[in-house]
Amino acid sequence: MISRPAFQQPTWNERDASNVRKILESVPPIVVVAEIRKLQEQMQHVALGEAFLLQGGDCAETFESNTEPHIRANIKTLLQMAVVLTYGASMPVVKMARIAGQYAKPRSSDYDSQGLLNYRGDLVNGVEATEEARRHDPARMVRAYANAAAAMNLVRSLTASGTADLHKLHEWNREFVQTSPAGARYEALASEIDHGLRFMEACKVSDSNLHTADIYCSHEALVVDYERAMLRLGQDPAGETALYDLSAHEVWIGERTRGIDDFHVNLAALISNPVGLKLGPSTTP
Repeated sequence: MISRPAFQQPTWNERDASNVRKILESVPPIVVVAEIRKLQEQMQHVALGEAFLLQGGDCAETFESNTEPHIRANIKTLLQMAVVLTYGASMPVVKMARIAGQYAKPRSSDYDSQGLLNYRGDLVNGVEATEEARRHDPARMVRAYANAAAAMNLVRSLTASGTADLHKLHEWNREFVQTSPAGARYEALASEIDHGLRFMEACKVSDSNLHTADIYCSHEALVVDYERAMLRLGQDPAGETALYDLSAHEVWIGERTRGIDDFHVNLAALISNPVGLKLGPSTTP
């Protein structure tokens, strides 16, 4: 596929990994091309300074925490932040969650202080400090896919069934102002938003954007076996056939895998998704 070095990869059996890839190559994707194209259109406005990109979520997801209450809380927080930013910046906010795929993490060392393989995220191995749990197991990619698909389906349901309603989000923000010690600093802003909502109600303003929202999913495209298994062909905006990574709407390249000659950068060059790049203190101009 790409004859470039891929760093930060699991040391699992290639034959077993190949069998898992075949399974993932046949399953429905986590996201669809139409959603990615919609994100691309919105990101154009971000690039022109006509919209604001808000991205947030767990540093690393786990299978255990992939529950309805946890996902609902994360989405609620993201949407609450978006309301304030939309009002304060007077521009649309593109909402992107670190969700439905952030199951792998890079490590600075292969082994921990006990001599065990380091925990590299639930997609690769278990967090328990035992030799068996820390073994790199490609079957975990199937569990990661199942958890990601379930999480994304829940996100879509939440945003379409009232969680993203602007009036409800504002009420949650009002509760924060009233109950949090830090909330007093935002009381004036909350009152301004309240006046704006009342004005729209008086003017009978009714639009679907007041009740629903698009939330896009993103994760670090770290484990090559998983990402390549989720590649699919689709049509780009020009009607041409293009390659998409349908494990997420947007993927990014991390600090440890962003070498210009590395596999991850060259994979990113092939796909039509929006791609992020993590820049740390070692970055040079």
